[in-house]
Amino acid sequence: MAKIVRTEKPSAHAAQQPFEYPLKREFVEPDWRRFPGWKDVSAADWESALWQRRHSVKNIKELKEVFGELLPEDCAEEIALDQKRLATMSILVPPQMINAMDPANFRNDPVRRYFLPMISDRHAEWPNHPMASRDSLHEAEMWAVEGLTHRYPTKVLAEMLATCPQYCGHCTRMDLVGNNTEQVTKHAFGMKPAERYEAILEYLRKTPSVRDVVVSGGDIANLPIQNLEPFVSALMDIPNIRDIRLASKGLIAIPQHFLQDEVLKGFERLAKKARQRGVDIALHTHANHASQITPLVRKAVEKILDLGFRDVRNQGVLLRGTNTTAKDLLDLCFSLLDNAKIMPYYFYMCDMIPNSEHWRISVSEAQRLQHDLMGYLPGFATPRLLCDVPYVGKRWVHQAADYDRERGISYWTKNYRTGIEYDDPEALARRYEYYDPIGSLPEAGVAYWRERSKEKSVA
Repeated sequence: MAKIVRTEKPSAHAAQQPFEYPLKREFVEPDWRRFPGWKDVSAADWESALWQRRHSVKNIKELKEVFGELLPEDCAEEIALDQKRLATMSILVPPQMINAMDPANFRNDPVRRYFLPMISDRHAEWPNHPMASRDSLHEAEMWAVEGLTHRYPTKVLAEMLATCPQYCGHCTRMDLVGNNTEQVTKHAFGMKPAERYEAILEYLRKTPSVRDVVVSGGDIANLPIQNLEPFVSALMDIPNIRDIRLASKGLIAIPQHFLQDEVLKGFERLAKKARQRGVDIALHTHANHASQITPLVRKAVEKILDLGFRDVRNQGVLLRGTNTTAKDLLDLCFSLLDNAKIMPYYFYMCDMIPNSEHWRISVSEAQRLQHDLMGYLPGFATPRLLCDVPYVGKRWVHQAADYDRERGISYWTKNYRTGIEYDDPEALARRYEYYDPIGSLPEAGVAYWRERSKEKSVA
C-alpha cells in the first residue's frame, strides 16, 4: 500500500512568548571595586575564602564602610531599626553576596531584601502571622537524637552545626541557627559535637529503614573538612544508606570555600568511596536570584562534578520582592542550568516563622507560579514548588486537599507517619492546616484574623 504524502507546508514558527529566551543577563563576576570599601581589593584576595570570611559584613558600621556614599542613610537607619525591633537573624553577608546587589537600586534590590531587611519591608499591620512559631516545621520535636530529624519514612536530616557563612532573614531554623538577636535568644545543642555525631551514626546503624541522609546545619561550608569528611565517610559504611546530600548555601554565598585544595581533596576522597560503595552523593545549594549566579559559582560546581558527585541541585525559597514572578524564577532557573550547571530542583514557600509575612506568598499565588513555569524548561529541570506543611512535610502546591481562600487556610493530608506519630492511629486520617499571609487575603479574611488575634491575646 502506498504511503500518503503530506502536502501541507510547515507553519510553526518561534512565537513571541511571555518570557524571552535566550537570557539577556550578562554572565560575569560583577566588579567588586565599584564599592568604595573594596576599591583596592585584588582578584587574588577576592578569590580567597579566608579574605571573604574576614570581610563579611556583620553590622551597620561595616556595611557603611563597604558602601561609602553609595549607601543611602535612610536605608542604613531602617536596617538598624529592623535589627532592633523585628529581625530574627543577625547580619552576616559575605562580600560575594554584597557584590550580587545593585548599589544604585539598593532599596529595591532583590538580594538585599532577604539578607538585609529594612523595617519598611515588613508588613505594617501583620509583620507576624498569629500562627507563626519559632520552629515552624517542628523539626526539634522530631529529633531521634539531638540534631537528627526523622521526619520522613526513609529520609533524615542531620544538623551538624548551628552556624552558616551567611544569615538569611527568612531562615527556617532561626530557632537554632546563628547569633541571638534583640527578639530571639537562640537555642543551642547540649551535646558536644563528636558525641552528637556518633549518636547520629549509631541511630542510623540501628534503623535500616533510613536510606537517605541530608547533611546540613547551619551550613556544611562552616564545618572544617577534617570534621565533615569522617562523618560522611562513616555514613557510607552503613549498608542501608544509599543517598547522601550535602546542603550548603555557601556554594552560592562563598564559592571560594569550595575551591580550596583541602576541601576539594576531601570531596574527591568522598566521591571515590561513594562510587566504591554504590552510594550517590550530591550537593544541594540555595540561590534565590539570578544575580547570584556568577563564573566563580560555575567554577566551583565544575570542580565538584568533575570529582564524581552525582549532581549539584538548587533548593530556593519563594520570597516576595525577590523571585515571585515567573520572569524572575525562569531567569534564575535558566541561569542555574545554562551558566552554572546547577539543577533547579525545589522552591519552597517561605515558612511561617515570626516576622516573615512580607516575604510569604499564598498557596494560590504559588500554584499560579507553578503553572507559569511549565513548558519553558526541560521536564527534568522544571522545579517543583512546594509547601512545607507543619507535621506533614513537603507537598506540591497543587496537593492541598481543601482550601478556604477567604481565610487563607489550606488543608493537607499525608501518607506516612513522622517520627513522633509512630503510635498515632489517626495520623493518616487527620487534616493539617497551613496559613496564607494575611496581607494576601480579601477584607473578610483579614477581619476574621483580626478577631481571632483579639481572642488569642485575651486567652
